[in-house]
Amino acid sequence: MDYKEILEYINQHNINKIKFAFTDIDGILRGKIIHKEKFISGLKDGYGFCDVVFGWDSGDVAYDDVLLTGWHTGFPDRPCQIDLSTQRQIPWQENVLFFLADFKDYTFCPRSLLKEIISQSEAMGFHAVFAQEFEWFNFKETPSSLAEKEFTKLQPLTPGMFGYSILRTSQQSDFYYALFNGLASIDVPLEGLHTETGPGVYEAAILHDEVLRAADKAVLFKNAVKEIASQHGIMASFIAKWSEKLPGCSGHLHQSLWDKNKTTNLFYDAGDANKMSETFKHYLAGQLYCLPHLVPMYAPTINSYKRLVEGAWAPTNINWGLDNRTTALRVLNTADKYTRLETRIPGSDSNPYLAIAAALASGLYGIKNKLPLTIPPTSGNGYKDDTHGKLPSDLFDASIQMQNSAIAKELFGVSFVDHFTQTRLWEWKQFSRHVTDWELKRYFEII
Repeated sequence: MDYKEILEYINQHNINKIKFAFTDIDGILRGKIIHKEKFISGLKDGYGFCDVVFGWDSGDVAYDDVLLTGWHTGFPDRPCQIDLSTQRQIPWQENVLFFLADFKDYTFCPRSLLKEIISQSEAMGFHAVFAQEFEWFNFKETPSSLAEKEFTKLQPLTPGMFGYSILRTSQQSDFYYALFNGLASIDVPLEGLHTETGPGVYEAAILHDEVLRAADKAVLFKNAVKEIASQHGIMASFIAKWSEKLPGCSGHLHQSLWDKNKTTNLFYDAGDANKMSETFKHYLAGQLYCLPHLVPMYAPTINSYKRLVEGAWAPTNINWGLDNRTTALRVLNTADKYTRLETRIPGSDSNPYLAIAAALASGLYGIKNKLPLTIPPTSGNGYKDDTHGKLPSDLFDASIQMQNSAIAKELFGVSFVDHFTQTRLWEWKQFSRHVTDWELKRYFEII
């Protein structure tokens, strides 16, 4: 809807409240409900929103070492803008009118950062198409029960390792179909939804779309799944790895570049041995080259790196392969329409805007610089192929590498890289001073 259409819609339907939200650095949706008069008055000039949402962590504790905002700035309002093209009605919330928003300064706003990368892609003549898929675990828990249990002895929605189970989803059919139908109702259509291997774990692939719309859908997907689950007495968790005994949860990115007419897949070349165009090869080479500089944008939490371990369906090395699920980057080339790259590093805990920005920017870097694809595809077990480097094993090393990277600063600007990496190093500091259950069990008596 445009400005005139939205005003007519509000008046015709007697709407008096509007909900809007945006993601913080961690990908958490932050927002509020406002009166229709407030909404209308800010449509053209925007709204002020306290920038503390970019100055605190996922637990609302203010960072002590970021320059953009903090006690030293007084946490002022920053201008944000509602994107009318993101209009939705949420059926499980009285059909409230909902919009996504972003901030004009992409130094700290993930959606604005992605929009800047998209503008570069469009200037190069590309129409970027993306889709993100997610795995997540469902539990018969509530926020209160989790607190009472101190996050121990959790009860999964269903027992057993039962991937692609028709039985398990039938036993939870009310929830299962509420997910599929509810997501479709807010324009987040799923290509597929099924159980994965593990107790209570589901996997969903979102239908591909233009890159910004794809990122919006991924962000809305995670929040909507949690809301729908809650209505069924279920808690949905997108933590990357909740148990060392079970596989982690991915957030793989599928991507391709098309011409401006959206009719030709620029990644496909029927005459090439692997059906990969030169554009695709440069794009892939760019991701391989930039990958070690950008890992925190794919794996942003302490827990992310518990998933990136050998033999757990997540990559550990910098490599690629043809339809190879053990490599960091997987090329799918079965047909013109479906030729694409799957970036397998991101977990379900990733911020879609930042993960997609990292993938697209690094791919474009390869095209701009005509980087040759000198790394051969890995055949067989990608966990054994560390010839071209390994992924960092923890958030500290990954963040320091990005913080000192000239490549990262070239792609995203000095201000963003400094702010983002400081927030990741803050996360590491909070973890480092914490005494874990493992340490108590290991050392309390015997050492």
